[in-house]
Amino acid sequence: MDIISTETAPQALGPYSQAIRANGFIFCSGQIPIDPAAGAVVATTAEAQTRQAITNLRNVLEAAGAGLDKVVKTTVFISDMNDFAAVNGVYAELFGDTKPARSCVQAARLPKDVKIEIEAIAVA
Repeated sequence: MDIISTETAPQALGPYSQAIRANGFIFCSGQIPIDPAAGAVVATTAEAQTRQAITNLRNVLEAAGAGLDKVVKTTVFISDMNDFAAVNGVYAELFGDTKPARSCVQAARLPKDVKIEIEAIAVA
């Protein structure tokens, strides 16, 4: 098991790793739209927060030697199902032809009261 950590994504807010590589897979913890340079959530719209969360996810995957094209499963947590279409548009743009299996659920509340959190499993 290898712990994955990068400065190009937000540091963990608790006692967990950004990602773990094990048995040919990369298990990424949920990424929220914290801008790692600012150390805070700066995006306010669902689209901008989705873009930042996926950028953070991509940076964690790249630190593990992979990328969004290696993702096999995501779980998307959104604070308001009314943002589903907006989230979906950015998600489709950034994942491109890669279409991992996915679940999307509305969560009552997310860390730092953000609109979105995305976790992923990728092949190493």
